[in-house]
Amino acid sequence: MNSCKKAVLSFLAVILFLSMSPLTSVKTEAASVGESIVAYGKKFMGIPYVFGGTTPNGFDCSGFIQYIYRNAADISLPRTTGEQYNVGTAVAKSDLQVGDLVFYANTYKKGISHVGVYAGNNQVLNATSSKGIALVSMDDSYWGPKYAGSKRVLADQTVQTEKAPEWFVDVTEAAATYNAIKTLTDKEIINGFEDYTFRPEEKVTRGQAAAILNRVLGLKPEVMSHFTDVPKTNRFAADIAAIREAGIINGFEDKTFRPDAEMTRNEMASIIQRAFHLNVSQTAAASVGYTDISADHWAYEGIVTMASIDKTGFFKGDKFYGTHNTTREAFTVAIYNAMNAN
Repeated sequence: MNSCKKAVLSFLAVILFLSMSPLTSVKTEAASVGESIVAYGKKFMGIPYVFGGTTPNGFDCSGFIQYIYRNAADISLPRTTGEQYNVGTAVAKSDLQVGDLVFYANTYKKGISHVGVYAGNNQVLNATSSKGIALVSMDDSYWGPKYAGSKRVLADQTVQTEKAPEWFVDVTEAAATYNAIKTLTDKEIINGFEDYTFRPEEKVTRGQAAAILNRVLGLKPEVMSHFTDVPKTNRFAADIAAIREAGIINGFEDKTFRPDAEMTRNEMASIIQRAFHLNVSQTAAASVGYTDISADHWAYEGIVTMASIDKTGFFKGDKFYGTHNTTREAFTVAIYNAMNAN
């Protein structure tokens, strides 16, 4: 009987020792916080992926991680994937705990380009472009080979980061196009990038143009499949189909749409005039003095319309440069003017 009591007391002593061990305490605390973060994150499963998204209306990968860490654990993380990769302590894949950050490389760009949170059971909770917020296996055929490392930030909740810029670092508030860009980005008609840039000089493709226009118009297509180079899986497929059915952007004789082809300023002027049913008076047309365009040009009405409704001064000058590829700034200003045309 005495030996039995001694055995029980010894067992209880071991349990007490383990429960008071600093190592066990830290692991338990980290797991608890990590589980809270993952449980909170799972509430958003199915929320669509939006590049630059940081809210439940749509997340990108780092925006999702930043959001759930802040709201579930009051932990402040940097905004971009690259910045998040630079915080915390590196952990081996075999030592992953729930709540650890899992990084991937060479997805949509070279280098560290994607992040998720380890959810246990060999799964990562992350914002995927195909399924939105979803659980993905560490052994997934696509994600597995792109695994680039893991970081633990839960043990050190004093993560320091610079305050995020309140506005795009490459567009000043003094810019003539500021109101146009702010209006359209606030309405999520056109978005910025993870590095807090708008990239005003970046070119606009035909597929992007269809998507941006349709965020304003909200058109629904009757037939999804029409162009041979726009499968239903294309991220702009529905927008392209809807814009084509509305007669705003047409395809080519070979039944292609060429979604990745860059759009000229002439094309931009013509499609925006059609999209917003804009008409220009002869008086307004006569006031436009572009020397590089004549009245018999196929995009003449669209071009003079862009100039006559311009509220920013962006299209002022003696040339329109219609054969140049349109930029994100020009396209944003043109839509802003069209939305506010009297």
